[in-house]
Amino acid sequence: MSAATSTTSNVEEAYERCRQITAAEAKNFSYGIRLLSPPKRAALSAVYAFARRIDDIGDGDLPAPQKLVDLELAQQQLRALDEHPEDPVLTALADAARTQGLPLGAFDELIEGCRADVLGTQYRSFAELHHYCRCVAGSIGRLSLAVFGSHDPDGDSDLADALGVALQLTNILRDVLEDRRDGRIYLPADELAQFGCTLDLDDRGNLSDPPERLLALFEYQAARAEEWYTVGLRLLPQLDGRSRACCAAMAGIYHRLLRRMAIRPHTILTERTSLPDREKVAVAVGALAGAMR
Repeated sequence: MSAATSTTSNVEEAYERCRQITAAEAKNFSYGIRLLSPPKRAALSAVYAFARRIDDIGDGDLPAPQKLVDLELAQQQLRALDEHPEDPVLTALADAARTQGLPLGAFDELIEGCRADVLGTQYRSFAELHHYCRCVAGSIGRLSLAVFGSHDPDGDSDLADALGVALQLTNILRDVLEDRRDGRIYLPADELAQFGCTLDLDDRGNLSDPPERLLALFEYQAARAEEWYTVGLRLLPQLDGRSRACCAAMAGIYHRLLRRMAIRPHTILTERTSLPDREKVAVAVGALAGAMR
């Protein structure tokens, strides 16, 4: 076997490993990624596999100092992707960066956001929370846009960024109780004060604020997230058919989650809102049908 054939085989195997990671660990996104053409599907799987690696560091069980060391190592690996042929995720990401022109600097922002999680950063205002959302989700939106392709990279980058913020605001609302039990508060302190909430926990691990105040707070958060979807979804007409289907499916699943919470905000107090697989499939099928018209 020639060196070229061996290298090609290694890259294909690396992409396959990234597809497996994405299918297992990024299930909401995997429904959309499947709708892409094979080269774009492979590249976006590499993006999500590396993003998952960073997220796993931030959410893992290691002591905070070790997490910070591991995040620094991940950042160093970004600077030398070709120096890790034994690592399938880095191998695939290196190839995707070459073929798709990925703005790898966006991963630096993702790592910055994960550092904030590790350090237990809290946010005094929405301006601060918005910066965090741009780091951890807008960055992925911009990387995805590079894979999708765009005729107006600057303008469309802003829309991709906004859509990423919308998805992250949805995550934050969905995970308010779970995050609080883990010692994390993402909702801005000034808005908690505005609604008379503390997000303190009672002896049973439930939010102790008066329910009517929490529901008003949640409705306010849901309405703002909806505004970000209104902006971000303007990206869809700028994309080719398959990319539009992918983006519409991924955003559609999270948008449906948001609307479910907006209709029944009381559920946020007791459970993590989710969609059944059949509903996710329906969103993906609808996105594909709409994009191909």
